[in-house]
Order: sequence, then structure tokens, then C-alpha cells
Amino acid sequence: MKNEYDFSGAVRGPVLRVPPGKTRITIRIDDDVLRWFRAQVHAAGGGNYQTLLNAALREHIERRDNGLEDAIRVVIREELGRYRVKTPRATAVRSSKRRTRHGQTEPGR
Repeated sequence: MKNEYDFSGAVRGPVLRVPPGKTRITIRIDDDVLRWFRAQVHAAGGGNYQTLLNAALREHIERRDNGLEDAIRVVIREELGRYRVKTPRATAVRSSKRRTRHGQTEPGR
């Protein structure tokens, strides 16, 4: 160990910078929730539980943002269910020829 170290070029702050678009926070999460996320990452063969937690939060936000759209879809389905929708019958196109019982055609009458 040296008697004296040169810190003239040192900079205060974290050794690893936080990437742009990310913010370091402190959050309290229930132990069982944290265990579940860590177990999911472990079962997948590794990774970062924080990334998985972030993805779960993002998915929740996206679902909430589509709440109005989902509500409209439900209302439309309910309203359409009140009406009987006519579907085209699976009949052959009518022509001047008529099919016999064995699939052969004969001239129309």
C-alpha cells in the first residue's frame, strides 16, 4: 500500500454512470414479490430481476392506457350480441346446371 495516493484527476460520483433514460431510485418492495421476480430470472437461466420488474411495470402501464379502447370493445360486443347477424349460407352458386345425388351435373330445367 502506498503512503500517499494522487486523487487530483478523481471525480466524485458513482463508478458506473446511469444510462440515459434511467433513474436510480430507492423503493420498498414486499419480500415475496421480490423473491418471485428473482425466482423468475433464475428459472430463465439468469438476467436481472430489475429489468423484469421494469418490463412488468411497463406492461401494466400499457394495459391501463388502453383502458378506454378495451371498454369500447366490450360495449360494442355486448351491443352486437343483441342483434342476429346473418351469415352467408354455404350453398353453391346457382347456375343453369343442377347437381345430381352423385355430384354430376345435368342441364337445368
